[in-house]
Amino acid sequence: MAQNPLILGGTTEATALCLALSEAGIGGTISFAGRVARPVRQPLPQRVGGFGGVAGLVRYLKEQRISHVIDATHPFAARMSRNAVRACAEADVPLIALSRAPWRAASGDSWTHVPDIAGAVAALNRPAARIMLAVGRMHLAEFAPNPQHFYLLRLIDAPDAPLPFPECEVVQDRGPFTYAGDLALMQAQRIDLVVSKNSGGSGAQAKLLAARALGVPVVMIDRPALPARLETHEVAAVLRWLGHDRTDRGV
Repeated sequence: MAQNPLILGGTTEATALCLALSEAGIGGTISFAGRVARPVRQPLPQRVGGFGGVAGLVRYLKEQRISHVIDATHPFAARMSRNAVRACAEADVPLIALSRAPWRAASGDSWTHVPDIAGAVAALNRPAARIMLAVGRMHLAEFAPNPQHFYLLRLIDAPDAPLPFPECEVVQDRGPFTYAGDLALMQAQRIDLVVSKNSGGSGAQAKLLAARALGVPVVMIDRPALPARLETHEVAAVLRWLGHDRTDRGV
């Protein structure tokens, strides 16, 4: 069967992979969940929306004669990643994850690790502070139990519902972000605490570097557990896995 990969996208890594596949003359499709109103245009055909769970993804893989699946979703898109593992096993389609290495605390960092969003909400049960809440638009309502804080929210799209915070400011922007920019933003907003998912990569790391420089503590939400799967952090390794490097076909 001719190669016809499906890329589960939504990240800078997925964009880099699509460019590399296009330049290598490989076809395929990139799929977005649809949570961002204007996804970055790709050099490959795009689809937007869910598949309808594991059964729907299995059906799509078979109907579209997908030869390979590359999971380049966000590290916190756990449901999609779990569904991909199950669907690829059922449809007998090879799967690889193109992921980001997680962030690690370094000298000068003051991180408190929590296992999930609920843990982050619990960590904010404290006196009023000025908080940079970097958890994405989908989880904002879950922080409503702590209305005593001022929240700085940086979002790609404007909120589509009233925000549950008496005091907040929304900055509409899309990464990658710079250290100088985030340092200036956090100083101007007098940020006392950063809440962040451990997304990894370089595009959103600037806020952590700025927090280190300013001595601002961070509540770090650990990544969800995922099933065992073949995984790499390198676009070139995906190309080798697809068989487009004659010198090294391993990952």
